[in-house]
Amino acid sequence: MNHYETVFILNPVLSETQIKETVKKYEDFLVSKGAKMIAKEDWGLKKLAYPIQNKKSGFYHLFEYTVDGEVITPLEVEFRRDERFMRYLTVSLDKHAIAWAERRRKRDNQKA
Repeated sequence: MNHYETVFILNPVLSETQIKETVKKYEDFLVSKGAKMIAKEDWGLKKLAYPIQNKKSGFYHLFEYTVDGEVITPLEVEFRRDERFMRYLTVSLDKHAIAWAERRRKRDNQKA
Protein backbone atom coordinates (compact mmCIF):
# COMPACT_ATOMS: atom_id res chain seq x y z
CA MET A 1 0.00 0.00 0.00
CA ASN A 2 1.40 3.35 -1.06
CA HIS A 3 0.57 6.71 0.47
CA TYR A 4 -0.95 9.23 -1.97
CA GLU A 5 -2.31 12.74 -1.98
CA THR A 6 -4.69 14.01 -4.66
CA VAL A 7 -5.63 17.65 -5.08
CA PHE A 8 -8.36 18.51 -7.56
CA ILE A 9 -10.14 21.65 -8.72
CA LEU A 10 -13.85 21.53 -9.44
CA ASN A 11 -15.71 23.86 -11.78
CA PRO A 12 -16.89 27.02 -9.93
CA VAL A 13 -20.38 26.95 -11.51
CA LEU A 14 -21.33 23.83 -9.53
CA SER A 15 -23.79 24.13 -6.67
CA GLU A 16 -22.86 23.12 -3.12
CA THR A 17 -24.91 19.93 -3.53
CA GLN A 18 -23.17 19.00 -6.80
CA ILE A 19 -19.76 19.55 -5.20
CA LYS A 20 -20.61 17.33 -2.24
CA GLU A 21 -21.96 14.62 -4.56
CA THR A 22 -18.82 14.75 -6.71
CA VAL A 23 -16.47 14.54 -3.73
CA LYS A 24 -18.51 11.69 -2.22
CA LYS A 25 -18.53 9.82 -5.55
CA TYR A 26 -14.74 9.81 -5.82
CA GLU A 27 -14.23 9.06 -2.14
CA ASP A 28 -16.54 6.05 -2.54
CA PHE A 29 -14.65 5.06 -5.71
CA LEU A 30 -11.36 4.98 -3.79
CA VAL A 31 -12.83 3.11 -0.82
CA SER A 32 -14.42 0.54 -3.14
CA LYS A 33 -10.96 -0.10 -4.61
CA GLY A 34 -9.52 -0.76 -1.14
CA ALA A 35 -8.22 2.69 -0.23
CA LYS A 36 -7.98 3.81 3.37
CA MET A 37 -8.85 7.50 3.60
CA ILE A 38 -6.51 9.36 5.94
CA ALA A 39 -7.70 12.92 5.42
CA LYS A 40 -10.12 14.93 3.31
CA GLU A 41 -9.94 18.69 3.11
CA ASP A 42 -12.22 21.22 1.46
CA TRP A 43 -10.15 24.31 0.72
CA GLY A 44 -13.13 26.15 -0.73
CA LEU A 45 -13.39 28.55 -3.65
CA LYS A 46 -9.98 29.93 -4.61
CA LYS A 47 -8.82 32.28 -7.32
CA LEU A 48 -6.70 30.57 -9.97
CA ALA A 49 -3.26 31.84 -10.95
CA TYR A 50 -4.33 31.72 -14.60
CA PRO A 51 -7.67 31.02 -16.33
CA ILE A 52 -8.60 27.38 -16.92
CA GLN A 53 -11.48 26.75 -19.35
CA ASN A 54 -12.19 30.52 -19.19
CA LYS A 55 -12.77 30.25 -15.41
CA LYS A 56 -10.86 32.39 -12.93
CA SER A 57 -11.69 30.40 -9.78
CA GLY A 58 -12.40 26.85 -8.67
CA PHE A 59 -13.30 24.68 -5.68
CA TYR A 60 -10.20 22.97 -4.29
CA HIS A 61 -10.29 19.61 -2.49
CA LEU A 62 -7.59 17.33 -1.12
CA PHE A 63 -7.69 13.58 -0.47
CA GLU A 64 -4.91 11.82 1.44
CA TYR A 65 -5.11 8.02 1.36
CA THR A 66 -3.26 4.73 1.14
CA VAL A 67 -3.99 2.34 -1.71
CA ASP A 68 -2.29 -0.02 -4.16
CA GLY A 69 -0.60 1.80 -7.03
CA GLU A 70 -2.73 0.17 -9.73
CA VAL A 71 -5.81 2.09 -8.53
CA ILE A 72 -4.38 5.50 -9.46
CA THR A 73 -4.70 5.04 -13.23
CA PRO A 74 -8.45 4.18 -13.14
CA LEU A 75 -9.01 7.10 -10.75
CA GLU A 76 -7.33 9.56 -13.10
CA VAL A 77 -9.24 8.14 -16.08
CA GLU A 78 -12.46 8.89 -14.19
CA PHE A 79 -11.20 12.43 -13.47
CA ARG A 80 -10.51 12.98 -17.18
CA ARG A 81 -13.99 11.75 -18.16
CA ASP A 82 -15.79 13.96 -15.65
CA GLU A 83 -16.40 17.49 -16.98
CA ARG A 84 -16.75 18.86 -13.44
CA PHE A 85 -12.99 18.54 -12.93
CA MET A 86 -10.80 21.35 -14.19
CA ARG A 87 -7.44 20.02 -12.94
CA TYR A 88 -6.11 17.27 -10.68
CA LEU A 89 -2.76 16.13 -9.38
CA THR A 90 -1.92 12.88 -7.61
CA VAL A 91 1.45 12.48 -5.92
CA SER A 92 3.01 9.63 -4.00
CA LEU A 93 4.18 10.73 -0.57
CA ASP A 94 7.52 9.67 0.88
CA LYS A 95 8.18 9.43 4.63
CA HIS A 96 9.12 13.12 4.89
CA ALA A 97 6.00 14.29 3.08
CA ILE A 98 3.84 12.03 5.27
CA ALA A 99 5.37 13.54 8.41
CA TRP A 100 4.87 17.05 7.04
CA ALA A 101 1.20 16.32 6.21
CA GLU A 102 0.62 15.03 9.76
CA ARG A 103 2.16 18.19 11.25
CA ARG A 104 0.04 20.36 8.93
CA ARG A 105 -3.16 18.53 9.94
CA LYS A 106 -2.34 18.91 13.65
CA ARG A 107 -1.60 22.61 13.18
CA ASP A 108 -4.85 23.14 11.27
CA ASN A 109 -6.85 21.27 13.90
CA GLN A 110 -5.40 23.47 16.65
CA LYS A 111 -6.43 26.61 14.76
CA ALA A 112 -10.02 25.38 14.34
